[in-house]
Amino acid sequence: MQAISREMIDSTIDSMIRPDRGCETSSDLMLAQLNHAIASDLAPQVEAIDQKGVYPRAFMQRVGEIGGFGQAVSSEYGGMGTGLRAAIQAIEAVSEECLCTGFMSWCQIACTWYMQNSDNDYLKTQILPLVATGQVLGGTGLSNPMKHFAGIEKIALSAERVTDGYVLNGMLPWVSNIDKGHYFGIAAQMSESDDDYLMAIVSDELEGLTLRCNAHFIALEGSNTFSCVFRDVFVPDELILAAPCDSYVDRIRPGFVLTQVGMGLGLVESCIDLIARSNQRYGHVNQFLPDQAEELTAELQTARQITYALADELTGQEKIERSLFKEVIKARILGSELSLKAAQSAMLHIGARAYLHGSKVERKLREAYFVAIVTPAIKQLKKMLHDLDQMD
Repeated sequence: MQAISREMIDSTIDSMIRPDRGCETSSDLMLAQLNHAIASDLAPQVEAIDQKGVYPRAFMQRVGEIGGFGQAVSSEYGGMGTGLRAAIQAIEAVSEECLCTGFMSWCQIACTWYMQNSDNDYLKTQILPLVATGQVLGGTGLSNPMKHFAGIEKIALSAERVTDGYVLNGMLPWVSNIDKGHYFGIAAQMSESDDDYLMAIVSDELEGLTLRCNAHFIALEGSNTFSCVFRDVFVPDELILAAPCDSYVDRIRPGFVLTQVGMGLGLVESCIDLIARSNQRYGHVNQFLPDQAEELTAELQTARQITYALADELTGQEKIERSLFKEVIKARILGSELSLKAAQSAMLHIGARAYLHGSKVERKLREAYFVAIVTPAIKQLKKMLHDLDQMD
């Protein structure tokens, strides 16, 4: 595992919570600094990220430095403590420019969310401050477990209890925003029981855990997505988020799902901007198309209001009522469907110029499909909603 000194942790927390920072801890200032970094550091790289698979490591670390990953993390553990709304707004701002990097920002925030909501003091005090500030980058390997818990596919990892920890075996097909030394969350089925699972934070620095790059995607190519092979990987108790993890999953799942909406909100905003620019020259003919900029803007504003209100309601809650989780799922579906609508509308408004390989609108269309299929995909969300309705 990566060596983590007490000095690194103490300096990280002190720099985030020292009293002389004053208003510098506000989410407004974070967003202003983030937008500046997006314009100066991210925008020039977007084509390389999308076409060449370049991983924007320096930008990700910069987001952590200005507090973009630590909004939902309490100040006790190096975060800002402002809540999920500001975390979603950070993902939204990055996604407006580059959804690939917005997705990786979500991965990083999800990784902090797991540790923030765990009862494991080691993870909270030793690793969370470093991930929340971007000193160490991290991802989430919960695509397969979230599908498994929804009754869609088998769990990919198994865990056997041994002295002071667990031994894990199996293979996760795709885990994003990881690389050497990155942390990421995983879930595994415990071999002693078909009904008990654990969740943990792991790294490729654990012996027997290897990363393999064996797939190329039509979008999100710069997301550092690897297959993760576990061969008798010993995971010590200090890295266990929860075991068993039924109540823990119920606690983290609403935030996991809702923060993803930030990707869609940012994408839709960028598509509206493209449509409005096109209308400056072709408005005389674009007016006959459905889904005009004004209509999409109104829908986006509604989606934002719903998402932010849910984020405020989730912040600080440990027990989430079923009715609230259903509203979270609906918001996530809305974000996906609005992304598809806005990207298609941008393509139709701009026309043949949008159909050129490598055009900005072509990228937006590919990114919109990702918002709709990333776990939990629209079909999974609707199944989850159906299953919850059956329980009422």
